[in-house]
Amino acid sequence: MSERKLKRSESEVLKKYLARISFYKKIESFGYELFLKPVKIYRQHGSVQKKANCDVEMAFYLMREIREYKNVVVLSGDGDFLPVLKYLREKNKKVIILARGPRTAREIRLFAGADFRDFEYLKYQIGMGTKKRSGLI
Repeated sequence: MSERKLKRSESEVLKKYLARISFYKKIESFGYELFLKPVKIYRQHGSVQKKANCDVEMAFYLMREIREYKNVVVLSGDGDFLPVLKYLREKNKKVIILARGPRTAREIRLFAGADFRDFEYLKYQIGMGTKKRSGLI
């Protein structure tokens, strides 16, 4: 088998992948159960696009398993989840939103209030971020 050096771009992709896996493992070590879905990667208008297409599946799972949890951490800032999140809160579920601050829908941030956590802040808090950024919750 011939050996070859990784291209810089391949090396960066691998580094990001390993960092993501390490992050997931760290979260699981705190007792969280993660449900991951692969991201679809495709080309559109000459650029690479990524899409998870998991909104319906996640909403379905949250509703189907409602009796199985008291607290839920939703890793999405998508405003489409608002009706489900409101319903969960009506059913006395603690709903925490974990998302990228700038990409989180305004209505989700308003709904979550103090129960909103920025991904970057979380990485910093669990010792996986490189620095604390100003303006994060």
